[in-house]
Amino acid sequence: MKLVRFGAKGAETPGLIDAEGRIRDLSAHVPDLSGAHLHADTLARLAALDPASLPLVEGNPRLGPPVAGTGKFICIGLNYADHAAESGMEVPPEPVIFMKATSAICGPDDPIVIPRGSEKTDWEVELAVIIGTPAKYVTEAEAMSHVAGFAVTNDVSERAFQTERAGQWTKGKSCDNFGQLGPWLVTPDEVADPQDLSMWLSVNGAKMQDGSTRTMVYQVPFLIHYLSQFMTLHPGDVISTGTPPGVGMGMRPQRFLKAGDVVELGIDGLGQQRQDVIAD
Repeated sequence: MKLVRFGAKGAETPGLIDAEGRIRDLSAHVPDLSGAHLHADTLARLAALDPASLPLVEGNPRLGPPVAGTGKFICIGLNYADHAAESGMEVPPEPVIFMKATSAICGPDDPIVIPRGSEKTDWEVELAVIIGTPAKYVTEAEAMSHVAGFAVTNDVSERAFQTERAGQWTKGKSCDNFGQLGPWLVTPDEVADPQDLSMWLSVNGAKMQDGSTRTMVYQVPFLIHYLSQFMTLHPGDVISTGTPPGVGMGMRPQRFLKAGDVVELGIDGLGQQRQDVIAD
């Protein structure tokens, strides 16, 4: 399934995408696509519905993030060797973990908002993994059974806040609208191999990132296993698994976003995003 949440910010309605790419309303069958409703039993019940029996959503409504009430937005840094190289950093001996504030999460086509004082707002297309059942001390072999689905995310980053100010990366990753997520939550049965997905990002129509999840250093099952040794992963938690090369920080000369730019990005089978860049 491709699950969505549509409508005004904070008042989204759950839905699914039918075979013709149209949104069908799921609100009679599930109150929201929050962690409490991402268990395999619930997803199986929704998958058994005939989409043609569900109300058709007319028009082109705003899409919100495809999961509600996320408790943790966990990011993995430097998880592509070629991105680490362009950043001037070594591939880490263990995954680099940092948190993005959940207040950064927004819909896939909501604007990128350049925060006050920013001079180095950057882009990062990433594969997001959405947890469906609690995971604590799980093995790699067990890891994928805890996944509700996959999504596209843009791990928008303010590089000066992230690396030139004292402290950790979180403040360069957590500004409002720095976490576009969606358009869809795509269930694992529709993703044959999460480690073989092409991904791309363009700015004003010019391709900046053109990579694949094949080149991840630490792959999805290992990341779930690894994170679960340090914290319980709860339903609705999001793991953003790192970005391939082509970010603005790695260019010579460096290039960063400005108001008026348009960012587009996507991952094969998981949909596309489009964001206008505006100033706060």
